[in-house]
Amino acid sequence: MYEDCVKSTEDYYFVCENEGAWGIVLESLAIIGIVVTIILLLLFLFLLRRVQDCCLWNTLPTQILFLLGVLGLFSLAFAFVAQFNQQTAPVRYFLFGVLFAICFSCLLAHASNLVKLVRGRVSLCWTTILCIAIGVSLLQVIIAIEYVTLMMTRGMMFMHMTPCELNMDFVVLLVYVLLLMALTFFVSKATFCGPCENWKQHGRLIFVTVLISIIIWVVWISMLLRGNPQLQRQPQWDDPVICIALVTNAWVFLLLYIIPELCILYRSTKQNCPLPGNTCPAPAYQCSFRVENQELSRGTFPGNLGSREALPREKQERN
Repeated sequence: MYEDCVKSTEDYYFVCENEGAWGIVLESLAIIGIVVTIILLLLFLFLLRRVQDCCLWNTLPTQILFLLGVLGLFSLAFAFVAQFNQQTAPVRYFLFGVLFAICFSCLLAHASNLVKLVRGRVSLCWTTILCIAIGVSLLQVIIAIEYVTLMMTRGMMFMHMTPCELNMDFVVLLVYVLLLMALTFFVSKATFCGPCENWKQHGRLIFVTVLISIIIWVVWISMLLRGNPQLQRQPQWDDPVICIALVTNAWVFLLLYIIPELCILYRSTKQNCPLPGNTCPAPAYQCSFRVENQELSRGTFPGNLGSREALPREKQERN
């Protein structure tokens, strides 16, 4: 049965391997993660029209982008379950760093906005937060494009390098992502200082998420560069180590950041007043643009009411 599986699937035989079932387990966790992420994405889209607190609403587009990055991470796991070949090599080297850069850039943008909010300042608008997240991640996109293009134009050098060289290049390509992690860690730590207690819970979520992510990255990079060669398990353990770190970190993003944030957003939709502990309410003019749009769509904008009332009065005066 197993021999038939190997012959029929070739590069994808880890999907049905019985002796080392890591491929089946990780594939199952990735599929569950994809389903959960899509459900959470739909819930965030639904909350776009229900969240009334503009300081919370301003981060929703960035969190939706974050969920798209997490969805990509779960999908990328299948490229590591498959064998390393001419098709999966460029996908791995390009998307791994880019998707993690998007996720950590979104966390960095959210944390930067929280640094202002915990000090009672005005929140950044949603376009600014989203542009920060996209702009910060663009450098990793450029780095990955240049590296993959260079390797492919030289005759698909991925297939001619030793496992040690491949792993070293893979880690070096992620240096900018490591920098983003460190920067997000220190910025999220800065959210602990300020008089506005309610915003600190968001900062704590980002802090814990990034801290666990740093631990995961230190472990898998140490195993990839030092542990596997010393245990004489290279390259057999290389793909499992990276794939385990990938799926684990994606679940950390969901469980420690997205789901708690969703609970906070849901509670805010059930309350007409600010959340408990909100000693620093946002200035009213921050929400003026969204309030005007909502009132215009309902036909209840004060200016419209005034103009409607003015018309009968003018007719009465003429009569």
